[in-house]
Amino acid sequence: MTLKQKLLTALAATLLPLTISAQSISQSQIEQFKNMPRAQQEALARQYGVDLDTIRGGGSQQQRPDNVNVVEPLSSISDEEREQARQRDEQEREEEEERKNGGLKPFGYELFEGTSTTFAPVTEIPVPVNYTLGPGDVLRVQLWGKENQQLELPISRDGTISFPDSGPVSVAGLSFDEARQQIKKRVSEQYIGVEASVSLGELRSMRVFVLGEARKPGSYSVSSLSTITNALYVSGGIKKTGSLRQVQHKRDGKVIGTLDLYDLLLKGDTSADRRLQPGDAIFIPPVGPRVGIDGEVYRPALYELDGETSLQQLVRLAGGMTPQAYPQRVKIERTNDEFLRIVAEANLTTPQGQQARVKPGDRIDVASIADITGQYVEIKGAATRPGRYAWIPGMRASSLIQSIQNDLEPAADTTSALIVRVDEDTDRISTLAVNLRKVASLPGSEHDPVLQERDRLYIFSDLDKTDLDERKLKHEEHKLAVERLEERNKRQQNQQNLSEQEKVRLEEEKWLAILEREALTEEEEQKLLNLRQWQREPMLAGVIQRLKSQATPRYPAQVVEVNGEVRYPGEYPLPLSHDLTAVITLAGGLKDSASMLTAELARIEEGDRGDARTTIQQIDLAAIVAGQQRINLQSRDTLLIKPIPDFDKKFRVTLEGEVRFPGEYTFGEGETLSDVLERAGGLTDNAFPRGAVFTRKKLRELEAERLREAEERLQGDLLGVQLQGDSFGGQNANRVQQVQGLLEDVQNSRPLGRMVIDLEAVVSNENYQAIRLQDGDALTVPTMPQSVTVLGEVQYPTSHLHSNGVTVDDYLERSGGPTRQADETRVYVVKADGSVMLPKESRWWGGRSQTLQPGDTIIVPIDVDRLNQLELWSNVSQIIYQMALGAAAVGNL
Repeated sequence: MTLKQKLLTALAATLLPLTISAQSISQSQIEQFKNMPRAQQEALARQYGVDLDTIRGGGSQQQRPDNVNVVEPLSSISDEEREQARQRDEQEREEEEERKNGGLKPFGYELFEGTSTTFAPVTEIPVPVNYTLGPGDVLRVQLWGKENQQLELPISRDGTISFPDSGPVSVAGLSFDEARQQIKKRVSEQYIGVEASVSLGELRSMRVFVLGEARKPGSYSVSSLSTITNALYVSGGIKKTGSLRQVQHKRDGKVIGTLDLYDLLLKGDTSADRRLQPGDAIFIPPVGPRVGIDGEVYRPALYELDGETSLQQLVRLAGGMTPQAYPQRVKIERTNDEFLRIVAEANLTTPQGQQARVKPGDRIDVASIADITGQYVEIKGAATRPGRYAWIPGMRASSLIQSIQNDLEPAADTTSALIVRVDEDTDRISTLAVNLRKVASLPGSEHDPVLQERDRLYIFSDLDKTDLDERKLKHEEHKLAVERLEERNKRQQNQQNLSEQEKVRLEEEKWLAILEREALTEEEEQKLLNLRQWQREPMLAGVIQRLKSQATPRYPAQVVEVNGEVRYPGEYPLPLSHDLTAVITLAGGLKDSASMLTAELARIEEGDRGDARTTIQQIDLAAIVAGQQRINLQSRDTLLIKPIPDFDKKFRVTLEGEVRFPGEYTFGEGETLSDVLERAGGLTDNAFPRGAVFTRKKLRELEAERLREAEERLQGDLLGVQLQGDSFGGQNANRVQQVQGLLEDVQNSRPLGRMVIDLEAVVSNENYQAIRLQDGDALTVPTMPQSVTVLGEVQYPTSHLHSNGVTVDDYLERSGGPTRQADETRVYVVKADGSVMLPKESRWWGGRSQTLQPGDTIIVPIDVDRLNQLELWSNVSQIIYQMALGAAAVGNL
């Protein structure tokens, strides 16, 4: 045996136990195995089922895993999710702070906001000549002349570079310019005819710390050329709770410099932006005292103070005042020593006002010229260009509204607008009603009032002039319809195992309903919101409140109330004219349902004993509208416009089938069916009055309610049967199927609302009880039938040609006879007119030998007694009865 064979035998004997247990292998055997060729190692491992990696790894010697989590994470939340949550919380806090500060944001924090895209240090920065070299930097030396060579010389940890054929050169701690001169000198001394050019290659990176109120505090790897602002940007910037004016640069625990970022933001001064060294720390302390400034300045914001600051210095921080600023009245809101908010004023045109000291927490508001001088008039509401306009003495309303088409929104109410005026002496407001159409068409007339300073023209919207509100309503209706459809589909899917094709059909129905919605665009949504805000009630709420608050016993509240048949009933300001017609116009005008005969005016007057009493005055509304009479309103009058009785009531009945002039007829209150039939020309020669179907809307609603109740009860019973399981030898499964059949019949049935009448008697017998019509009634008169229908629990439900002398039993036999579920003792007949003949009430029913007439329907009901264990109630049979009536009526039309 050769040495190789002996080695294989020994290894085989050693490896064999590994397939049975975890027995250890000696180190010498493992070394022998490792020295074998790779192919022989794999062959032995496959032969004996040994893991090759286990042998190579040293047998029983344990290796440390490649990746060891020294500290397990506290939760399964990813860093990205945690960062998103932190950002949301911080954004909510900032929004809350902005709300408290009246919308003002702290100045300057957006400069460094952002997320660094890489942790790699920035190296594309020009290298200054005084740059200090250190370990990690790379010098590029190009030799030319007698020898041409390009050298990359990294600075080692001991601060030297290895120059070829010359030994190490110490450059650490030298400036770049000093190192360059030293290398050039060495090359010129040791290499004859060779010159050198020295430049910097890759720069070293260093680790610095950004701490305090940074968005992402921690340690960062930055370029050796980085400054304080570079590190701030890498760390994501400063939180709004951090100071921009006291950013500290620390080294070895000592503050070596402070950076005021306001100098950088406002002056572009970077002199304090020092270069960093390894291990430096940038500490951001909490923000110092802040002052807010708003109004007519270029940069309204919250500013951090640095020591004592005057009002003029604060205005300069905010970029100065705009041309619209009014510096003589600058409002200062601050908290006094008693922790109460007080308001003071300063004049920035005087040295005393300019040097006024601002205090932490102050809120400065620089007023506008227009707010102070009042040299303006204002348009509010449904105008194409709302806002303030310069007031010129003698100007009229037509100066603002020159064209109805160009100056007003399409939905604007052109007949009714309101001017709100402030009395300079008493500071009370008054109102003046105007007709914008007359203003534009008759400029300079009595209908075109002269405007005064600070007049406000309120232009109301009229939603009836736009289809946006109707489309919004349709949108909501379609949304509700889709929700109901989804609920119905879900219920159907729960009740039965639908095929995939049926499920697809239900989904298509749902999405078709969704696509039918007339959804509004964002622009239309905003327009609709504006139109609603420009309606009378929201626009006039503040005016009415002020009119009431300024009221006194000598100057009562100039407010009246209009109710009844006007387009916009409610409270309205009493115009200076006190004219009743002006108030009606302000309320949108009269509806077409308004009664012009009389209206009521309720007035509160002081009685003889000093108490209040209400008097009612009947007024001639037609004369007032025609201008033949004038009535002046007083404070707190209430006007009631009465409606025309039964104005909106419209009664309609539908006549179909064999009527000489079928159609939809309008009838008056108290009219009967015979009256309308006479107006419709009566019945045709082919009419079958005994089979007429008369339906009523209220009966249909009652039947629908009964069907819903029956469906709910059946669903509950079906669930109870299913929960019992199949413990009666298959009988329960049969019961489940029967109840499901009943439930499907109820769900598929449609309420008819039929009322049984004798149409022949209605037409020909004057003594027959008159049928007074109701709105929504319908009469369908069929042609003469020739069949008898058999429905219910028979083998073959169908219709048979009527034959004289054929009995009930004969027709049942022709339909195959009753099924096993039939209740033969309760067979009944639905006559053509909808009446029912039951066995116990019929003298001829004993042998079921009575002959039938054309149009009759035989009903064979299900045997509900077989389902007694389900506790089914008698309403189930009534439901089937109603379905039979509907089926018979429809089948014989």
